Amino acid sequence: MKEKGLENKGRTARISRKTTETDITLAINLDGSGKASVCTGIGFFDHMLESFARHGFFDLEVQAKGDLYVDSHHTVEDTGIVLGAAIREALGDKKGIRRYGSMTLPMDETLVLCALDLSGRPCFVYDVHFQTERIGSLDTQMVREFFYAISYGCGMNLHIKEFYGENDHHIAEAVFKAFARALDQASGLDGRIDTVLSTKGSLA
Repeated sequence: MKEKGLENKGRTARISRKTTETDITLAINLDGSGKASVCTGIGFFDHMLESFARHGFFDLEVQAKGDLYVDSHHTVEDTGIVLGAAIREALGDKKGIRRYGSMTLPMDETLVLCALDLSGRPCFVYDVHFQTERIGSLDTQMVREFFYAISYGCGMNLHIKEFYGENDHHIAEAVFKAFARALDQASGLDGRIDTVLSTKGSLA
Protein backbone atom coordinates (compact mmCIF):
# COMPACT_ATOMS: atom_id res chain seq x y z
CA MET A 1 0.00 0.00 0.00
CA LYS A 2 1.56 3.29 -1.08
CA GLU A 3 1.33 6.11 1.44
CA LYS A 4 -0.34 9.36 0.32
CA GLY A 5 2.06 12.16 -0.36
CA LEU A 6 5.01 9.84 -0.89
CA GLU A 7 4.34 8.72 -4.45
CA ASN A 8 7.20 9.50 -6.81
CA LYS A 9 5.79 9.91 -10.30
CA GLY A 10 9.31 9.58 -11.68
CA ARG A 11 9.54 5.91 -10.72
CA THR A 12 9.16 4.72 -14.27
CA ALA A 13 11.26 2.90 -16.82
CA ARG A 14 11.05 1.99 -20.48
CA ILE A 15 13.39 -0.67 -21.86
CA SER A 16 13.77 -2.27 -25.27
CA ARG A 17 15.69 -5.46 -25.99
CA LYS A 18 16.14 -7.03 -29.39
CA THR A 19 17.85 -10.32 -30.21
CA THR A 20 17.61 -12.81 -33.04
CA GLU A 21 14.90 -14.57 -30.99
CA THR A 22 12.80 -11.74 -29.53
CA ASP A 23 12.00 -8.05 -29.87
CA ILE A 24 10.59 -6.61 -26.64
CA THR A 25 9.63 -3.13 -25.48
CA LEU A 26 8.38 -2.78 -21.92
CA ALA A 27 7.39 0.20 -19.77
CA ILE A 28 6.45 0.23 -16.08
CA ASN A 29 5.28 2.82 -13.58
CA LEU A 30 5.67 1.58 -10.01
CA ASP A 31 3.26 4.27 -8.81
CA GLY A 32 0.51 3.56 -11.29
CA SER A 33 -3.12 2.50 -10.97
CA GLY A 34 -3.04 -0.99 -12.45
CA LYS A 35 -3.50 -0.19 -16.13
CA ALA A 36 -2.02 -2.66 -18.60
CA SER A 37 -1.50 -2.91 -22.34
CA VAL A 38 0.10 -6.27 -23.08
CA CYS A 39 0.70 -8.25 -26.26
CA THR A 40 3.15 -11.15 -26.28
CA GLY A 41 1.39 -13.55 -28.63
CA ILE A 42 0.78 -15.94 -25.70
CA GLY A 43 -2.75 -15.43 -24.47
CA PHE A 44 -2.45 -16.89 -20.99
CA PHE A 45 0.85 -15.07 -20.40
CA ASP A 46 -0.84 -11.80 -21.38
CA HIS A 47 -3.56 -12.56 -18.83
CA MET A 48 -0.96 -13.17 -16.12
CA LEU A 49 0.91 -9.94 -16.88
CA GLU A 50 -2.35 -8.01 -16.80
CA SER A 51 -3.12 -9.59 -13.41
CA PHE A 52 0.35 -8.62 -12.18
CA ALA A 53 -0.24 -5.00 -13.16
CA ARG A 54 -3.76 -4.83 -11.75
CA HIS A 55 -3.03 -6.40 -8.37
CA GLY A 56 0.27 -4.57 -7.88
CA PHE A 57 -1.15 -1.21 -9.00
CA PHE A 58 1.58 -0.94 -11.62
CA ASP A 59 1.00 0.63 -15.02
CA LEU A 60 2.50 -1.79 -17.53
CA GLU A 61 3.02 -1.80 -21.28
CA VAL A 62 4.50 -4.84 -23.00
CA GLN A 63 4.97 -5.41 -26.72
CA ALA A 64 6.82 -8.65 -27.40
CA LYS A 65 7.48 -10.47 -30.64
CA GLY A 66 9.23 -13.80 -30.38
CA ASP A 67 9.92 -17.05 -32.19
CA LEU A 68 6.68 -18.69 -31.07
CA TYR A 69 6.97 -21.14 -33.96
CA VAL A 70 9.69 -22.74 -31.81
CA ASP A 71 7.87 -22.54 -28.45
CA SER A 72 7.12 -19.99 -25.73
CA HIS A 73 10.52 -20.22 -24.02
CA HIS A 74 12.42 -17.28 -25.51
CA THR A 75 9.46 -14.89 -25.40
CA VAL A 76 8.61 -15.59 -21.77
CA GLU A 77 12.18 -15.70 -20.49
CA ASP A 78 13.23 -12.53 -22.31
CA THR A 79 10.13 -10.70 -21.08
CA GLY A 80 11.22 -11.64 -17.55
CA ILE A 81 14.71 -10.30 -18.21
CA VAL A 82 13.33 -6.99 -19.46
CA LEU A 83 10.76 -6.68 -16.66
CA GLY A 84 13.44 -7.31 -14.04
CA ALA A 85 15.69 -4.67 -15.58
CA ALA A 86 12.78 -2.21 -15.78
CA ILE A 87 11.88 -2.71 -12.11
CA ARG A 88 15.52 -2.15 -11.15
CA GLU A 89 15.70 1.05 -13.20
CA ALA A 90 12.37 2.37 -11.91
CA LEU A 91 13.47 1.83 -8.31
CA GLY A 92 16.37 4.22 -8.86
CA ASP A 93 18.53 4.65 -5.75
CA LYS A 94 15.90 2.80 -3.64
CA LYS A 95 15.79 5.59 -1.06
CA GLY A 96 12.69 5.38 1.11
CA ILE A 97 11.45 1.98 -0.07
CA ARG A 98 10.33 -0.68 2.39
CA ARG A 99 12.66 -3.18 0.68
CA TYR A 100 10.85 -6.31 1.91
CA GLY A 101 7.47 -7.62 0.82
CA SER A 102 5.48 -10.80 1.27
CA MET A 103 2.06 -12.13 0.43
CA THR A 104 0.28 -15.39 1.13
CA LEU A 105 -2.44 -15.42 -1.48
CA PRO A 106 -5.46 -17.74 -1.74
CA MET A 107 -7.07 -18.50 -5.08
CA ASP A 108 -9.97 -20.90 -4.62
CA GLU A 109 -8.36 -24.23 -3.56
CA THR A 110 -4.81 -22.88 -4.03
CA LEU A 111 -2.52 -21.13 -1.55
CA VAL A 112 0.77 -19.53 -2.63
CA LEU A 113 3.43 -17.57 -0.76
CA CYS A 114 5.70 -14.96 -2.34
CA ALA A 115 8.40 -13.21 -0.28
CA LEU A 116 11.03 -10.88 -1.70
CA ASP A 117 13.85 -8.55 -0.78
CA LEU A 118 14.94 -5.74 -3.11
CA SER A 119 18.48 -6.17 -1.83
CA GLY A 120 20.32 -5.83 -5.12
CA ARG A 121 21.51 -9.42 -4.75
CA PRO A 122 19.77 -12.03 -6.91
CA CYS A 123 18.62 -15.26 -5.32
CA PHE A 124 15.70 -17.39 -6.47
CA VAL A 125 13.93 -20.22 -4.63
CA TYR A 126 10.89 -21.82 -6.25
CA ASP A 127 8.63 -24.62 -5.05
CA VAL A 128 5.61 -24.79 -7.35
CA HIS A 129 4.24 -27.88 -9.06
CA PHE A 130 1.92 -28.04 -12.06
CA GLN A 131 -0.04 -31.06 -13.23
CA THR A 132 -0.08 -30.25 -16.94
CA GLU A 133 2.52 -29.24 -19.52
CA ARG A 134 0.62 -26.18 -20.75
CA ILE A 135 -2.00 -23.67 -19.73
CA GLY A 136 -3.35 -22.41 -23.02
CA SER A 137 -0.22 -21.83 -25.10
CA LEU A 138 2.05 -21.18 -22.11
CA ASP A 139 4.42 -23.98 -21.13
CA THR A 140 4.04 -24.35 -17.37
CA GLN A 141 7.83 -24.84 -17.03
CA MET A 142 8.18 -21.24 -18.19
CA VAL A 143 6.56 -19.83 -15.05
CA ARG A 144 9.73 -20.73 -13.18
CA GLU A 145 11.99 -19.36 -15.91
CA PHE A 146 10.05 -16.08 -16.01
CA PHE A 147 10.49 -15.38 -12.30
CA TYR A 148 14.10 -16.58 -12.33
CA ALA A 149 14.78 -14.02 -15.07
CA ILE A 150 13.07 -11.27 -13.06
CA SER A 151 15.10 -12.11 -9.95
CA TYR A 152 18.41 -11.91 -11.75
CA GLY A 153 17.44 -9.00 -14.00
CA CYS A 154 16.37 -6.91 -11.01
CA GLY A 155 18.83 -8.11 -8.36
CA MET A 156 16.00 -9.44 -6.21
CA ASN A 157 15.90 -12.14 -3.55
CA LEU A 158 12.70 -13.93 -4.55
CA HIS A 159 11.01 -16.93 -2.93
CA ILE A 160 7.81 -18.49 -4.29
CA LYS A 161 6.14 -21.48 -2.64
CA GLU A 162 2.90 -23.31 -3.38
CA PHE A 163 1.44 -24.75 -0.18
CA TYR A 164 -1.29 -26.59 -2.05
CA GLY A 165 -3.39 -26.41 -5.19
CA GLU A 166 -5.12 -28.54 -7.79
CA ASN A 167 -6.07 -26.38 -10.75
CA ASP A 168 -3.05 -25.21 -12.76
CA HIS A 169 -4.75 -22.00 -13.87
CA HIS A 170 -5.39 -21.11 -10.23
CA ILE A 171 -1.84 -22.00 -9.21
CA ALA A 172 -0.24 -19.85 -11.90
CA GLU A 173 -2.57 -16.93 -11.26
CA ALA A 174 -1.94 -17.11 -7.51
CA VAL A 175 1.82 -17.00 -8.19
CA PHE A 176 1.56 -13.87 -10.36
CA LYS A 177 -0.85 -12.09 -8.00
CA ALA A 178 1.20 -12.94 -4.89
CA PHE A 179 4.31 -11.59 -6.62
CA ALA A 180 2.45 -8.41 -7.54
CA ARG A 181 1.27 -7.78 -3.99
CA ALA A 182 4.71 -8.53 -2.49
CA LEU A 183 6.46 -6.25 -4.98
CA ASP A 184 3.95 -3.46 -4.35
CA GLN A 185 4.70 -3.71 -0.65
CA ALA A 186 8.49 -3.87 -1.05
CA SER A 187 8.68 -1.01 -3.57
CA GLY A 188 6.31 1.17 -1.57
CA LEU A 189 7.68 4.31 0.08
CA ASP A 190 7.81 4.74 3.84
CA GLY A 191 8.30 8.23 5.31
CA ARG A 192 10.28 6.79 8.22
CA ILE A 193 13.06 5.67 5.87
CA ASP A 194 15.12 8.71 4.91
CA THR A 195 17.88 6.89 3.01
CA VAL A 196 17.88 3.13 2.34
CA LEU A 197 16.80 0.35 4.69
CA SER A 198 20.25 -1.14 5.24
CA THR A 199 22.91 -0.93 7.95
CA LYS A 200 25.47 -0.75 5.12
CA GLY A 201 23.85 2.37 3.73
CA SER A 202 23.50 0.79 0.30
CA LEU A 203 21.19 -1.57 -1.61
CA ALA A 204 23.39 -2.49 -4.54
